[in-house]
Amino acid sequence: MTEEVAVIEGDGIGREVVPAAVRVLEATEVDLSFVEGEAGDAVADERGEPLPEETRDLAAGADATLFGAAGETAADVILPLREVVGSFANVRPARAYPGVDALHPGTDLVFVRENTEGVYAGIESEITDGVTTLTRVITEEASRRIAEYGFEYADANGYDVTVAHKANVMRTTDGQFLDAVAAVADERCADYDTALMDALATHLVMDPDEYGVVVCPNLAGDVLSDLAAGLVGGLGLLPSANVGEDNALFEPVHGTAPDIAGRGAANPTAAILSGAHLLEFLGYDREGDRVREAVRAVLSSGPRTPDLGGDAGTDAVTDAVVDHLD
Repeated sequence: MTEEVAVIEGDGIGREVVPAAVRVLEATEVDLSFVEGEAGDAVADERGEPLPEETRDLAAGADATLFGAAGETAADVILPLREVVGSFANVRPARAYPGVDALHPGTDLVFVRENTEGVYAGIESEITDGVTTLTRVITEEASRRIAEYGFEYADANGYDVTVAHKANVMRTTDGQFLDAVAAVADERCADYDTALMDALATHLVMDPDEYGVVVCPNLAGDVLSDLAAGLVGGLGLLPSANVGEDNALFEPVHGTAPDIAGRGAANPTAAILSGAHLLEFLGYDREGDRVREAVRAVLSSGPRTPDLGGDAGTDAVTDAVVDHLD
């Protein structure tokens, strides 16, 4: 059966790394049909809106979506796209690879981030001149759902679970988050640890090997996963998955990188690894593993892009990954 994948390159290096990921997906010979959509700054300039309705419909109707990056319009693109696919979990692995100069070569972390609420619920207001507010939304339903997903992911992949929070200050909201996690853990007879998110940031830098799956509220997951990128060699290595019940959106964690966009020097690794997650979501676990092993081989022996100390371009790295798949 042919699976339809919506492909949205976006802005900046998204236009370079997403085609690279598509090339790798095609090389796996999985029966995928790619349909392109538009979103981002350039689309906003041309059409007056960064995320046209047809692109929303494309993502909603596809079996999965591969997205690149958006610039100034990022919040108006990625947040609605995550909503369109019904995403409730943002999954961000941060793994060290052989051949990459990592601060901690043994790092193998996976951040499971709640993806629908928190401070990203978008409830902001100006109550008077010079006074603005931001409402943080935490619900029992969403907290239970992300806890269930986190424990399932950890159990399936052999990780321990740590829950990040700030309940010593945000007693009501993060208190409810922790209560929901505890209830799910009791139902599953699952063990886990908790950590204050600020203290966890320190411990992750000093000893990331002590952690596996980190279940987080929305903002904490965003910040901590970017911190972890610095442990393994940079954002160019980090994929992500925005997972819903029946649909999902896959994207590299890096942004548009306007300083290198158009030079053919962007690291395609994160986009390619996002493609590996896409394959697994669609049920092609073996093919996803093949892509990941091909990436591992190329990172170990080269060629590498300049951000990893090499001098190869995007196409050369992509060619090498495809060659390893043959």
